[in-house]
Amino acid sequence: MTIEPTLGTISPPLADAGMLPQAVQAALQTVEDTMYSVVASDVAVLRDASRHILGAGGKRIRPRIVLLSFAAVGGTDYRDVVSVAAAVELVHTASVVHDDINDHGVVRRGRPSVNSIWGRTFALLTGDYMFAKVYELMAPHRNLNTIFSDATTALVEGETLQASAVKENNFSRQVYYDIIARKTAALFSAAARLGAIMGGGDEAQSEALAQFGFNIGMAFQIVDDVLDIVGSEDELGKTAGIDIQQGRGFAVAYTNNGDAPDPVASIKAKVMQGDAIQKAHEHAHHFVEAAIEGLGAIPDSESKTALIQLGRSVADRSF
Repeated sequence: MTIEPTLGTISPPLADAGMLPQAVQAALQTVEDTMYSVVASDVAVLRDASRHILGAGGKRIRPRIVLLSFAAVGGTDYRDVVSVAAAVELVHTASVVHDDINDHGVVRRGRPSVNSIWGRTFALLTGDYMFAKVYELMAPHRNLNTIFSDATTALVEGETLQASAVKENNFSRQVYYDIIARKTAALFSAAARLGAIMGGGDEAQSEALAQFGFNIGMAFQIVDDVLDIVGSEDELGKTAGIDIQQGRGFAVAYTNNGDAPDPVASIKAKVMQGDAIQKAHEHAHHFVEAAIEGLGAIPDSESKTALIQLGRSVADRSF
């Protein structure tokens, strides 16, 4: 099977290029081209499946954070940082390919998922292939690989804790926040820290941006989990309702009373009738405002403004 998609595009609702400085817009397109190029292989299924998921686009929020953090501390030459931004996004993309295998998801980014076209075995290998390609992108940045490794390790730990919590019916609020801190926020945090270091930021600036990334990642995942409940497949661009079906996510954490997980309809009813969605909205905004308040060490600039706008757009995605 051969699929030749168009070159990756960046999908709404976080795709408003008007909020990005012109140099960052150009660098983001180079990130796109770099990812598309690095997955080239003479093994057709790996090339085609990788390009299929990359060509579907996505929010590209993680590479945006890398590039904006780089610029916010004074970085100007994007040639080196582009490969790091591409590596961060490639790790995320590989993880969603694996997620769709675990969740039996059939739609991702508005397209059939890799596993729904090529099957579970080739989807697994495609995710592995993209993870392996990250080594190629990060090889020149030896001193940054520990940061990158810590974030990707946390991602796997978070996914594993999530699966364990579902299996053991232990999906409490505390467990939920631990999971999303690892599986999502850690990579957001690393993206910001990597950008800051490569841009020449000092320790205080790097730490401030890393904390910004962490808080934005927490907000992003909370909103994503609620949208999984109230959004449609067309709105989400992926299979909807998986979290409840799998016995996980914000809704389960806020409705699970320790008994056997409720049926899907029951959990949805509790969420829609109770205050879980309002709490999610409040918690997401709390994380975003904490992120913005922590940017005091970063000088005012077009890129700092873009980071703030990006953070607020994460929390303001429609419930």
